[in-house]
Amino acid sequence: MLDIKFIRENADKVRKAIADKRTDINLDDLLDLDQKRRDLLTEVESLQATKNQVSKEIPTLQGSDRDAKIMEMKEVDTRQTALSDELREVQAKYDDLMLRVPNIPSPETPIGKDDSENLPWRYWSPELGDVDPKDTDKVAQVPPKFGFELKDHAELITNLDLADLEAGVRTSGFRGYYLKNEAVLMQYGLMWHAMEKLRAKGFTVMSTPTLVREFAMTGAGAFPTGRDEVYQVVDSGRLASGTAADKEPIYLVGTSEQSLLAYYADKILDEKDLPIKVAGISPCYRSEIGSYSKDLKGLYRVHEFMKVEQVVLCKAETMEGDQWLENLREIAEEMLQDLKLSYRVLNICTGDMGAGKYKMYDVETWMAARGKYGETHSDSNLTDWQARRMNIRYRDAEGKVKFAYTLNNTAVASPRILIAILENYQQADGSVKVPEVLQKYVGTDVIKPKV
Repeated sequence: MLDIKFIRENADKVRKAIADKRTDINLDDLLDLDQKRRDLLTEVESLQATKNQVSKEIPTLQGSDRDAKIMEMKEVDTRQTALSDELREVQAKYDDLMLRVPNIPSPETPIGKDDSENLPWRYWSPELGDVDPKDTDKVAQVPPKFGFELKDHAELITNLDLADLEAGVRTSGFRGYYLKNEAVLMQYGLMWHAMEKLRAKGFTVMSTPTLVREFAMTGAGAFPTGRDEVYQVVDSGRLASGTAADKEPIYLVGTSEQSLLAYYADKILDEKDLPIKVAGISPCYRSEIGSYSKDLKGLYRVHEFMKVEQVVLCKAETMEGDQWLENLREIAEEMLQDLKLSYRVLNICTGDMGAGKYKMYDVETWMAARGKYGETHSDSNLTDWQARRMNIRYRDAEGKVKFAYTLNNTAVASPRILIAILENYQQADGSVKVPEVLQKYVGTDVIKPKV
């Protein structure tokens, strides 16, 4: 959420952000509501001041003067009640529009309509290391080469008895799945490896709630625009206690970022304690509305998955936020380099980034049988856009209270990363080598067909 004073003073800049991010909001409507809200508030407060003053006068009056003042105050009270009702309606509309105003993108963010206009920023492969996107010859060499016909991950998991998709669909519906055998060990090995890495880098590790209240989803930016992507699991009128007194619904998180930010909601932190670095591990759930015809085969697009998420709260300084964005990206890249998987980093354009993003990278890992890169990590700087919604503040050295900057990035998410591992580590005989860094978790260096 942006500061309304900033919006008033920078309306053209905000309009450009709305257009560049293809956000459906009329800024003039918001500004009109803001003015009406302030006018109503001024009048309501003026009437209240009048009531306060007259209430002191009435005891000193007698007879018709007293009766006239009482009658006058009844009219004032009626007027105030009507204006207060109108103010509540205007405030509700204003609040809703404020939550929809996008963050201003960074000067380095490319202007573009959708993911086709994201810009490759760097490439990496185990053989070549860093590759400049401008070096087209080397870019072509980043994906690994195979001297045999490749199997896709859906065939591999069937042949190696690593998952059961049919049973998953039967049990949980569309895009359901069971992981089995070495795939389970590999998944949790990935999670553990990520947690060990982040702990060594000074992150506080947390196992986070997957059931959250409305404020957590709204504060993180999932609401109001992303409701279709979220599972509501407790209907209005039900409470965990079993009573019907509380009508607030409960939701399943799409990322532990939502729970991690909620942990600091309404807190005033001390500048000396910043940056705060936390890593959350949790199951995650996304309904993927609008993607029912995409990636129907296998494990690429599923409704529930495991994830380790990185979140940083830092001082409200552009340079510091920019540096932490790079730091989080580097950690994600380290994970892929540990796995010796080829990948590329994209600078995400305005039309493909979320409303709250100031600057964003995606890291896409090469998936051999798919013959293309697939998103495995998303790295974002949201400046104070989330902190204003969550009311996460800190007191600086001079005693001034400011909203913190928030950043997040995937450390690892499964089962999608398993696709890259299985397809890139497959062998001509149908087996799959286990990345060296995961062998201690899986208990073997190669997964062989069970038959």
